[in-house]
Amino acid sequence: MPKDSNQPAQKAILYRMVMEDHLCPYGLKSKDLLEREGYTVEDHHLTSREETDAFKQKYSVETTPQIFIGGERIGGYDALREHFGQEVRGDDETSYQPVIAIFSVAFLMALGLSWAFFGSVFTVRAFEWFIAISMCFLAVQKLQDIEGFSTMFLNYDLLAQRWVRYGYVYPFGEAIAGILMVAGALLWVSAPIALVIGTIGAVSVFKAVYIDKQELKCACVGGGSNVPLGFVSLTENLMMIFMGLWMPARALG
Repeated sequence: MPKDSNQPAQKAILYRMVMEDHLCPYGLKSKDLLEREGYTVEDHHLTSREETDAFKQKYSVETTPQIFIGGERIGGYDALREHFGQEVRGDDETSYQPVIAIFSVAFLMALGLSWAFFGSVFTVRAFEWFIAISMCFLAVQKLQDIEGFSTMFLNYDLLAQRWVRYGYVYPFGEAIAGILMVAGALLWVSAPIALVIGTIGAVSVFKAVYIDKQELKCACVGGGSNVPLGFVSLTENLMMIFMGLWMPARALG
């Protein structure tokens, strides 16, 4: 927590790279964090590679920035966060943040569209837009690194394990179905796509997680995902199954 403004500020010494062709972002984050915690910062700029290498050699460190408080070397930005009791997430640590962001923004967009078109957020169309927009966002996550997605997808998808190219087709199918459902157009195209890929996906996930008891990463938000395979991916597939059945049924009255 920031120090009381009536208390004298403690001093921290910060060494960070500030060069013409490189401004260290973690150095800026470290300075900002120290100031928010009530420290005055003695800010030393390392303005060349030679100066940076000399600093690293002097203090036997491999990275910059480096922070010193009370004559003690704290370390870099992550070490500083730990020093102040803040969470530091590991590279392989499970995180639902991408999923929460996708569904939250999709939900708010759906409410916004419903308000703009119907003057109310409590509409059936808002619910449909929420699922369709979520499908589009999830497809974009996969398409950012389709090679990584297809590799992770092969760990559990039953069709992809028999036809490898399906892992490359899947994100495009999800995107096309989502876009058409947002528009409410060509339901004879979007509904079968959503129903087929959703059903195959749901069966694959259920088998891998609940029958085979495998502990795998979910490819639902892309190949770099740290989300465990299970509830999230199953929810994605069940949403597509629902839309594949619901949209034609509603169109038929």
